[in-house]
Order: sequence, then structure tokens, then C-alpha cells
Amino acid sequence: MVGKKDMETTQKNLDWNDALYKAILAARLGREVLFKYIGRLQNIEHKFQAGLVSEADKESEKIIFESLRKNFPNDEFLGEESAVGQTKVETPVVQGKGRWIVDPLDGTTNYIHQLPVFCISIGYEVSGKTQLAVIDVPMMGEVYTAIRGQGAFVNGRRLQVSKTSELKDAFLATGFNNENEPRLQEQLKIFGKIVRESRGVRRAGAAAYDLAMVARGVFDGYWERGIQPWDASAGILLVEEAGGKVSTYRGCEYNPYKNSIIAGNGKINELLVQSMKDLIASDSQ
Repeated sequence: MVGKKDMETTQKNLDWNDALYKAILAARLGREVLFKYIGRLQNIEHKFQAGLVSEADKESEKIIFESLRKNFPNDEFLGEESAVGQTKVETPVVQGKGRWIVDPLDGTTNYIHQLPVFCISIGYEVSGKTQLAVIDVPMMGEVYTAIRGQGAFVNGRRLQVSKTSELKDAFLATGFNNENEPRLQEQLKIFGKIVRESRGVRRAGAAAYDLAMVARGVFDGYWERGIQPWDASAGILLVEEAGGKVSTYRGCEYNPYKNSIIAGNGKINELLVQSMKDLIASDSQ
């Protein structure tokens, strides 16, 4: 088991501001790829229980990883496209090593249909904890960043989660997986209850973007089942550094390898956990 000393050693050996700068540059390279292909896609595929993928996803991940590997050759790398066929994407990195977790295009379906809600998500994990985050939202010209213990920002402006304290006043976000029937049925039950108890629920179609909006205070809370490490790694740090709370459906501590997530300010997080507790499936972590 990795101890605190291992993580501290890794952290001492890394200039966090320099690492953030290099992650921002890597995301910018991915952004250029996405701009190149939007509205011009030729090859769109369907991955089993993973939605759509295009040449933009693949090329964006390739160029981001090339940039990061050049600067961090000793780290591990986990990306949405390269994870296909891997067997060990369910556990945090061990032995004090770092792992870059990348979604080169979160919101692929939006992107394919030219809906401007999509982003690039880059998280850096050390011993099970995200320590650095970049979420680049190309069409909106926004770059969300965080270093653990130093706050969360968008284009240099500090972020703060909302202060909403009642579910009836809460503006929320969620997502649906329509390729897994049991999971969809669980979500429909939860959604039916929450939509009646809250001010409104939105489905933007990009989990990393939803988490950035929670950190910004636009959404008071967000929940979803079945998102992957690359969807959540960067966003959870943004929420935490903006003063929010991230948990599982059961209210337990969350990491990107859990299968359910609730994010929001502390009060809304607790209210969502309480509201859905009798509706969650037995296999919800």
C-alpha cells in the first residue's frame, strides 16, 4: 500500500506550476485537432457501451499523450481511446507514481452534431488522488485549472461552488447511459424523483463540463452513474478546490474508479445522497 511519504516524494520532485503549464499546452494541442475536424468528420464508429468515437477523439488523444510523454516520460498514462483492451483501469496508480488521465474529447456526440458543449479533460493522479487538473472548453474559450491546495480557476479567475442550501432551489445536472438497461432504469427512477424536488435538471452531455459548472457555481449539484476515470479525474479536483464535496451515491469518499458520483456544495451533496438512497441499485459503489 502506498503511504503518504511516497506521495510527498513524488510531489516534491515535481514543479506543480510547470506541470500545469505543460498540461495546458497539451490540451491546447488537442483543441487544435478538435477545431480541425469539427464539421468535417469522415469516420465515426460506435464502441460497445461507450458511445461514439471519431478520428478527432483518436488524433486528439495521440497528440496530447505525445506532448505529455515528452515531458513526463516516467509517468503512467490512461486515456479513453487507449484504454480499450486494458485490464487495469479500475484502480488508482500505486507506488507513488504519477498517472495522467485524459479524455481527449468529452462530449463526442455533442461534437459530432456540432453542439458546442464538449471539452478536453486532463487529470494528474498520485497515489489515488488527483493533484492537478485542466479542462479546456474550446468553443467557449475557457480553460479550467486546479492544483491541489491552491484553488480552482477559469481563465485565471477563482472559482467557488454555489451557496444554495435547499434542494427545491437547486439547479442540477446529470447524465444518462442508454446502453445499459439496468443502469438506465436506476437513473430514470432517480431522475423522476430529483426533477420533482429541484428547480431544474440539465443534461449537457459531457461529465467533465458538468463538474466544471459545479465548481463554477452554475450547477448546484451533479450526479451520474457509470462515468469513467477520464470523465471525472480533472473535474473532481476542480469541485473540491472550489469548496465543494464529491462522493458516491452512498455518500462515501469518491475516486475516479468508483461507479457513481455526486458533486456539489456540501449541503446539496448531502441532500442528493439522502433523496436517492432508497432508489440506488445494490451494485452502486
